[in-house]
Amino acid sequence: MKIIIYGSQYGTTKKYAEELGRRTNIEVKNYEDIDDISLYGTILYFGALYAGGVMGMKKTFSKLSTVAGKKIIIATVGLADPKDIENTKVIKSGMRKQLSQNIYEQAHIMHLRGGIDYSCLGFKHKTMMAMLYKKATGLPEEKKTAEVKAMIETYNQKVDFINFGCLDEIMTLM
Repeated sequence: MKIIIYGSQYGTTKKYAEELGRRTNIEVKNYEDIDDISLYGTILYFGALYAGGVMGMKKTFSKLSTVAGKKIIIATVGLADPKDIENTKVIKSGMRKQLSQNIYEQAHIMHLRGGIDYSCLGFKHKTMMAMLYKKATGLPEEKKTAEVKAMIETYNQKVDFINFGCLDEIMTLM
């Protein structure tokens, strides 16, 4: 059995998960609605990059009793361009802190580009983003990562980098 699980704050990650579900007829669930993922042989996890980690990933994979015989595919979704090697190194470093070594080493990991619509952010997140923006713009240029540059470039805008064509590669891994 296969399952698509997602952790999404504002919806772009959910869009990727639902589109893959539509294309493959695989059940799609929010990570908050999953009790036992050990039932599934193939686990596809889509997680929004949020507050230095992958949303819901640690909670989801803590429910996996064994990785033996499992196919695990994890796709992160964030603002920064996943073609930037430094960006993916930072993401993977954070993922290592959220996953057991066994799961991390067995997982096929991909990085997708999402989007943001500042008009949809709640007060707390708008305030947090304003503080991050102020801090980011004050950084010396050599200290600005791809993620920081993407946040500065898209601040207070609505941007959508979703590319469903990226799902083709995920489908070949299934």
